[in-house]
Parts: sequence; structure tokens; C-alpha cells
Amino acid sequence: MTTRATLLEGGLIVDGSGGPAWTGDLLLQGERIARLGEGLRGRLPAGLKIEDLRVLDCRGLVVAPGFIDAHTHDDAIVLHEPAMLPKLTQGVTTVVAGNCGISLAPYAAASAGPPLNLLGAGSFRYAGMGAYMQAVEAARPALNVVALAGHTTLRYATMSDLTRAATTDERARMAALLEEAMCCGAHGLSSGLFYAEAHAAPADEVTALARIAARHGGIYATHLRSEMAAIIEALHEAGDCAFEAGLPLVISHHKCAGPANWGRTSETLPLIDALAARQPVAMDVYPYLAGSTVLREDLVDGVIDVLVTWSDPHPEQAGRLLAAVAADWGVEQLAALRRLQPGGACYFQIDESDMERVLAHPRSMIGSDGLPHDRHPHPRLWGTFPRVFARYWRDKGLLTLEQAVHKMTGLTARTFRIAGRGLLQAGHMADVVVFDAARIADRATYDAPMQASVGVRAVFVNGECAYRQDGDGDTEGDTEGDSEGDTDGGNDAPRAPARAGRMLRRAAA
Repeated sequence: MTTRATLLEGGLIVDGSGGPAWTGDLLLQGERIARLGEGLRGRLPAGLKIEDLRVLDCRGLVVAPGFIDAHTHDDAIVLHEPAMLPKLTQGVTTVVAGNCGISLAPYAAASAGPPLNLLGAGSFRYAGMGAYMQAVEAARPALNVVALAGHTTLRYATMSDLTRAATTDERARMAALLEEAMCCGAHGLSSGLFYAEAHAAPADEVTALARIAARHGGIYATHLRSEMAAIIEALHEAGDCAFEAGLPLVISHHKCAGPANWGRTSETLPLIDALAARQPVAMDVYPYLAGSTVLREDLVDGVIDVLVTWSDPHPEQAGRLLAAVAADWGVEQLAALRRLQPGGACYFQIDESDMERVLAHPRSMIGSDGLPHDRHPHPRLWGTFPRVFARYWRDKGLLTLEQAVHKMTGLTARTFRIAGRGLLQAGHMADVVVFDAARIADRATYDAPMQASVGVRAVFVNGECAYRQDGDGDTEGDTEGDSEGDTDGGNDAPRAPARAGRMLRRAAA
């Protein structure tokens, strides 16, 4: 039986390394990249005939590694909605879940409070990471999943009072749960010391856990204790934790939040470079001026706009500005926020110059930080990756095409130690995106956030075509027929929908 093969012919090859693009062909055979070069149609591997090939004419299009979303909260959505169209339509083939200390495992409970409820309060059914990973494999999502174990989740699983430091016994139980997670293939530990449920944890509580991740070859990703006035101190804390534990540091969604801190990336980025002189350091960034999380009183200052994304007691207020809700109710914004709890919001707390400075920095990766369970989500859930190309490569020239792709692929794979992905290289897994560089753009807005991007023409996950979009923007998720839109007369019969994603377990250290 002939191994299924696809030839992507005549495209602009941007291989994910950051090196210069070149025009040529890419041959996918089975689940791997078989060859790269020019004129591959005339020199196929032994045993492979042209009639066995599905050929895609990629002239005028970019062929790149599938994008890796460095920062997601997709832990539950890959189980509930495995087609994963918000990400596939952007060209994303792998998501890193479990960020900000918030992971779906290891924690089993009937409901969960903030910030775990960002994943859906009723989603917590997995007492161990192994059980969660098995659930992902059974769900067969359309893209690959990398899991981090969240520090806040570990606290929920072992402590009855989250307003204090963990006791010796509680630390031991957290350590055992993290040990199980790392042995099952988690890629590291994440923390969210910014949130009240983890804020009481001293640095040594996190460092002790980070040592376990380090022993297994993992990384440490952190939502800093402060992204506002105390950001310098928070960066030192994160750097010292990772350095003492002996593992790479990833700074989540780096920003200087709030008008009083705008411009301070001129301080934070040199500090990050200084920390990187003694240890591996990277960061992720999203290309928007609003963050999004649960409703928090400390983020409502009466100056920045706050857009309500969900509210359990008042779901009808999703998609409205907090100031408008407060005016309707005849109360101050803080009073309105309390009435809306539990809920979430977008906070317009970032300066464009700061965001661009982080985006252009060589250590930054692209991460959406989208919240798929919000009723009216931040547009970054559907638009992050195309927005980088449309606004910051094509329109502003802040990045080169090669730099933008590198920040979404090779750099991310290297940082999170995702083996065999992130580069167009013979022998690597065939995670590939084909896109129209002239048209790729986000369509999601704050008013209408659940709009698919345009310009992504095809997405392959582990060698299977998971998504197609024709030149007019018509889309197919979980593509059925492979021959539609192909350039040769391939004899492919229609197949069942392709959901070829995998749970990517960290290789043994």
C-alpha cells in the first residue's frame, strides 16, 4: 500500500529558522516532511509515483511550519470542540495549554473558582495529568496539544485555604502531583502569582516545584506577580526562581500594564536581556492593546476602558463597556463590577509603543492568550497570528516575514522543547501552513470577536489536511475531500474528516 503523499509546489518557503525565504517545493509523505527543494515532481523518492501524489499549486503563496501558539488556555476546548476552528483558521497546528498557573489537571472537582473558571467552572475532572492526556488523545483534536502543569491548579488540588503559603505537607502533595505530570510528559510548570489564589505563595514555594520540572527537562512559564508598578521586582523574582531551579524561563504575555507604567518596556527589556546572560529566557506577546481575564477590582481605575466578556449573574451585559453598564445601573464602575461577579473582561491597559517594542524583541514569541469559554471573547482568540502578518509585517514593517514566522514556529518549538516541529526540515513532522501573504488578515474585532481570519489557504497537521480555504474566503474545517482545489487529477477518494492532532508529550530528559 502506497504511503499517502502531498507535494506543495512552487511556494515561497519560509522554514521557521529565521533564515531567508526561497522558492521551491515541499514533499509531505505520511506524517513527516520527506524532502525540500526545487523541481521535486521530477525526482520523487523510490516507489512514489506522480499519480500517488496530491499536488497543491503554491505559486504566489507562503509555505511555512504550522504555527505554535505559545500561550493558550485551550485545555478544555480541545476536548469539548476538537475541531478547533478558532486556531486552525489562523494556521495554528500546536497549542501550549496550562499557562498562567491555570491547567485543567491535576484537579478533579464539581466546580472551580477564579482564575480556574477561565477554563469553564465545570471542566475539572482529571485528578492527574495522565488522565487528562488520555482524554485529549480520545477526543482526537484537529491540532497538537502541549501541556504545562499550573501552580494555581496544584494549590487548588492540595489546599483548603489559598490565602496563605502552603504547609510542608501541602508542598509535598503538590510535588507528588507535579512529579506525576512531568513523568506523563508535561512540558513544564506555569505560575500565575498575579492572581489572588496564588499571590500568597512565597518564591520558595514555586522554586521547589520548578526544581521538579527542571529535573525532567521542563521549563517554567510565569504570569508575573505584577505587570504594573512592581514589574521590575517581579521580573527579578521570576528570574531568580528559574535560575535557582535550573530551568529556562518564559515570561507570559509581557507588558507594562496601566497608564502609569506605559513606556517602561525601556526598563524591562534590558533587564530581561541581562537575566538571559545567565539562563535561557523567552517571552510571549499578543498584538493587541487590551488584556483579558476575570473581573478584578484592581484593574478598574476609571481611566482605561473595560469591556465585559462574560458574567454569570448578568450574561446580557457581555460585550458592553463597564462604564455603560454602570451608567445604566446608576452606580460607580466598581459597584457594577461587583454586581457582575463572577465574570470576565478585556482591559485596555497597554501602550502601542510598548507592545511593538516587545513584539520586535528577538526573544519574543507569539501567543494568543485567548479565552475560548468567554461569551464575548477577546478577538485575539480568532485573530492573533494573521494580525501579526497584516499589521506588523505588511502594513508597518516592524518585522520581516522571516522574523514573524520564526516567532510563531522555530523559536517557540525550541523554547518549549517541542521536538521535531517548528521547522520545515526533512524528517520533521508535517505540520505545515500555506497562506497568501498579500491577503492574510484578522477579521475578529472587539465588537464581533468570533470572526475567522482570511488568507490561510491550507493547514496540515501530522501530514493530514485539517483545514482548507479557497481564494474567496470559503472555508472547510475538518476537510473531507482532498482532491478539491488540487492542481493535478489526483484519484483521492473522499475521506472521513481529518482530526490528526496529538498530545505531544515531552521527551525524556
